[in-house]
Amino acid sequence: MFDSGIGGLSVLKALRAAMPHEDFIYIADSGHAPYGERDEAHVLARSRAIVQHLVRHNVKALVIACNTATAAAIHLLRDEHPTLALVGVEPALKPAVALSQTGRIGVMATRSTLASAKFQALLAAQSGGAKDVRFIVQPCDGLAHAIETSADSGDMARVAALCAQHTGAMGQFGMQAGQIDTLVLGCTHYPFASEHLRALVGPQVHLIDNGQAIARQTQRLLRPSLECGLNGSVGAGQVRLFTTGQPPTLQAAALRWLELAAGVGVLGADNSCSIYRET
Repeated sequence: MFDSGIGGLSVLKALRAAMPHEDFIYIADSGHAPYGERDEAHVLARSRAIVQHLVRHNVKALVIACNTATAAAIHLLRDEHPTLALVGVEPALKPAVALSQTGRIGVMATRSTLASAKFQALLAAQSGGAKDVRFIVQPCDGLAHAIETSADSGDMARVAALCAQHTGAMGQFGMQAGQIDTLVLGCTHYPFASEHLRALVGPQVHLIDNGQAIARQTQRLLRPSLECGLNGSVGAGQVRLFTTGQPPTLQAAALRWLELAAGVGVLGADNSCSIYRET
């Protein structure tokens, strides 16, 4: 699995809980982040390079633990790797519609995710129907990067300030008519700011991320091998962590948020920044 940085660890946490005997390789492309503030061509190129690297590890499934990369690259990657079980992520709008009572749903995501054709199609599909639903979408510039930075330092002041800024721009939260009663966390980094978001929106507002849904979909695709014990493991699976950025950041995040003490390998690139190798 891969993400532009450490945010995908929220998905890794859900996957490990659902499939504790499986082995995982996690790549944080922090050296080329943030994806959410890059153009689509950059995100597509990075996604293709990382997938080529992971395929050489003979992985049986690939999770793109990044909304921006999913929107930019998943269709092409499925064409290029038709035999690989491939799972992407997207903001959980459909579950939000089912939960909302006021019909006002907030969506926090990166600017690239919100501007993507994939998200716009998802938004259009969920805006119709019997329910009177209104989505309030908020591009959260800087939030993913602030969460990334906080993993190493432990200082969440910038994260808290950005959460307050972005939720404040969305309107009133609550359970009364006209208030936002459901908030979709449309970036895999954002669950790591949920404590601050909860304090801002109140205890009754639904906070929705997609970690568990991704885990269920991955299990469904892998069910034959899981049921047949083809993973060859009877104990806890291994986790291998790699980054294109600074190893201490990923190592600190894994320990802080997953209680996972693991070494971190560094992935280097050639001059074109397109082919990865372990170093």
